Amino acid sequence: MPPNTTASTGQQPGKSGRKKGRKARLIVLVLVLALVGGVAGGAYWSISTVRASFPQTKGSLTLAGLSGPVDVKRDDYGIPQIYASSDEDLFMAQGYVQAQDRFYEMDVRRHMTSGRLSEMFGKSQVDNDEFLRTLGWDRIAKEEYDKTLSASTKKYLQAYAKGVNAYLDGKDGKDISLEYAALGFTNDYKPEKWTPVDSVSWLKAMAWDLRGNMQDEIDRALMTSRLGPKQIADLYPDYPYGRNKTIVQSGQYDEVTKTFEQSGGTSSAGASTGGSASGTASSGTGTGTGLQSQLSGLQNVLDDLPTAVGVNGNGIGSNSWVVAGKYTITGKPLLANDPHLSASLPSVWYQMGLHCRTVSSKCQYDVSGYTFAGMPGVVIGHNQNIAWGMTNSGVDVTDLYLEKLSGDGYLYDDKTVPFLTREETIKVAGGEPKKIVVRETKDGMPLLSDRSSELVKVGKKATVDTAAPDRGDGYGIALRWTALSPGTTMDAVFAMDKAANWNDFRAAAALFDVPSQNLIYADTKDNIGYTLPGKIPTRAQGYDGSVPAPGWDAKSRWTGYIDQDELPYEYNPSRGYIVTANQAVVDKSKYPYTLTTDWGYGARSQRITDLIQSKIDDGGKISTDDMRQMQLDNSSEIAKLLVPKLLKIDIEDKHVREAQKLLEGWDYTQDADSAAAAYFNSVWRNILKLAFGNKLPKELRVEGQCLSVDPVNTTGPADETQKVRECGEREADQAQPDGGDRWFEVVRTLMEDPESDWWTTPKSLTRPGAVHNRDDLFRRAMIDARWELTAKLGKDIDTWSWGRLHRLFLKNQTLGTEGPSVLQYVLNRGPWKLSGGEATVNASGWNAAGGYGVVWVPSMRMVVNLGDLDKSKWINLTGASGHAYSAHYTDQTDKWADGELLDWSFSDGAVDESTSDTLVLRP
Repeated sequence: MPPNTTASTGQQPGKSGRKKGRKARLIVLVLVLALVGGVAGGAYWSISTVRASFPQTKGSLTLAGLSGPVDVKRDDYGIPQIYASSDEDLFMAQGYVQAQDRFYEMDVRRHMTSGRLSEMFGKSQVDNDEFLRTLGWDRIAKEEYDKTLSASTKKYLQAYAKGVNAYLDGKDGKDISLEYAALGFTNDYKPEKWTPVDSVSWLKAMAWDLRGNMQDEIDRALMTSRLGPKQIADLYPDYPYGRNKTIVQSGQYDEVTKTFEQSGGTSSAGASTGGSASGTASSGTGTGTGLQSQLSGLQNVLDDLPTAVGVNGNGIGSNSWVVAGKYTITGKPLLANDPHLSASLPSVWYQMGLHCRTVSSKCQYDVSGYTFAGMPGVVIGHNQNIAWGMTNSGVDVTDLYLEKLSGDGYLYDDKTVPFLTREETIKVAGGEPKKIVVRETKDGMPLLSDRSSELVKVGKKATVDTAAPDRGDGYGIALRWTALSPGTTMDAVFAMDKAANWNDFRAAAALFDVPSQNLIYADTKDNIGYTLPGKIPTRAQGYDGSVPAPGWDAKSRWTGYIDQDELPYEYNPSRGYIVTANQAVVDKSKYPYTLTTDWGYGARSQRITDLIQSKIDDGGKISTDDMRQMQLDNSSEIAKLLVPKLLKIDIEDKHVREAQKLLEGWDYTQDADSAAAAYFNSVWRNILKLAFGNKLPKELRVEGQCLSVDPVNTTGPADETQKVRECGEREADQAQPDGGDRWFEVVRTLMEDPESDWWTTPKSLTRPGAVHNRDDLFRRAMIDARWELTAKLGKDIDTWSWGRLHRLFLKNQTLGTEGPSVLQYVLNRGPWKLSGGEATVNASGWNAAGGYGVVWVPSMRMVVNLGDLDKSKWINLTGASGHAYSAHYTDQTDKWADGELLDWSFSDGAVDESTSDTLVLRP
């Protein structure tokens, strides 16, 4: 996915040294003005210019390097199905076809992953490039390509690159995309040849955005400036194992558990067995204020960084589930998947089929599904024998370390150890190149704090607790992450694409080292399964990865990785179905290793489980359309908890009572046309703001939202003489409380204590006066919600609807993110009024701290029918094409928004019947 396209919320007042533009501000003003001039000039932006980059989809083309002819068959939505007689021809054609539709997107992606955005967009991207060079994604990808990938994978990557370059050969920028024509006004940039490493690097970007609990690790540490250990623990409650089922309920991990129990519940690896964060910094780390200040600066850097597939690692979820044949109409399994990722235009996913005319040792693939433009193979989908889906497992594969700097080195086990260094040169379009020095620890951890002058300054002046070593030359923050060492995920993609059975699939999954994903499985023989792959670290006793660790303590380093044979999996469980929706993988009391301290809390997964079990209990059989309807379930679990209580609140104001009555008889379904859903979600947002949001430190609150607070304690009565004006510092779609299912669990727990301090809000943090208990706060939230919606939707509640608040805008990467309205009109689309909501199965996510707008979505939906693959269904968020005026730019979006699925042809006959255009690529 290209850099995130979320619009800026503006610069925080008083925050010096921060650029006003945030995530993915890829355009300098001169470029925008030149674009407008070009559009106004008319001649350059003629119809022929716009259409020059459209792909040829009919007739024939010569492609040097093919060993035989290749057919590219596209349906009415421009989705390609490729037919070849050798593996190399198949993947070469895949590279060519993806470049036809999406090369600009591919080019931006590789410049992001290699830290070279400045070469395309100028000095506005230097800071991002510095950070990405520090992480070194492309450097690791090259090492991966050179040292760890199989010979066959390299061969396929080379063939794919050859296809991309065949498309580029002889073309000017304007022949490739409208965006290059625009860039030509101010930049002499010309696309360079594609390389195999460009494809591998994209996996690092994907792993970064699916990296686990790093954001929670930062947030917990930042909370210590304002909240005590008990308060932080309140905000990170235990996973509700008794209420929300784990993914794996029986399976191979039982054997691991026996050893665990025989040892008295102590892991042989010394790992903590906790299943949720304690909410407190590890005792004895001595990180104190130094860590607090460093992490505040690090969060600023992360806010600016473009995202790949998620929302900077926050709020990322997905649904997938599989039902065995004994409970389906077809008698064979049904498998559903809908990954929840940032909305982008074009969609992060690219649909296609890769078919060998005859499957043999020379040509081994017959697979169809979703992949990424810029990467060969299929990432999610099915072949002729099996189907699979993915959700983010959320396992903890990153740790932050506070390092004590000393001269040219850092303190480690009472000794000063020199950093490993490398010099990087950042080329800047229209400017002078910039050199930076990247420092790493001896175990390969880059010093992230070097990328911020603010962090360097803070590190030199920060005070720390007495348990920490002397400040010396300051403190820095380093990152340990599994993706910073070469892996084999690209091997896994090709192995899954040709897997014929469960054993093949498990062997392929073992290669999928980063990012760790929940993988579900079904096959045409009526088997279903689940496996958790990935390189997952173990830690010493006392270090569970929930908070940053002291780098000077050798014991804080990872002790190894969980053996693949000890990772959880299930095969044909007796219950007849498997659900994964980012909930806990296993019960913490039955598994010896800490996979993470920050699971999703299971609201979506349990709702899916209940829907499936209800159908089974009623004696019904589940159909493909039943699976689709489950994907569209809009039920709000938090509304079921709160609405009965809200209806009992005595309200005096007749206008607020009028809004309260909307909740009477409401079925908790968040349809786009529901006024009750609009009002409830506004009440929920205001409950969170009053009870928690106004009490969090500024580093977690929305940028630009300012409060008058007691600098010492915001949970009790404010000292009116000591109040200070304090403004939030975080992007609106990253702020807390975000309203997800962790906050469901926080509120559910506190409901039992109506006199909790969390329900108490001082006068300085509310209007017109203080609230003293739960019901007072709920009343205040209902009043505030009424007047908030009056301002946003009008006084007449008959005109209210959830969709008017909850809208999706699709913004074209880079050139569509900001600038004059004429430019945005050319490239962007929307809005769409959406149903669904946060922690709902139909997860059109919104951030309660920042507003109601959609920030992540089901980026695609699919239902695979293993009884008849041609009766499978799929949909993409946008369309096959990245060309702004193509008929396939957003031709699936209306259907996606309405919850429809398209027919998914697979067999030769079905593909031929659905084909509208055929292009033959000849040697």
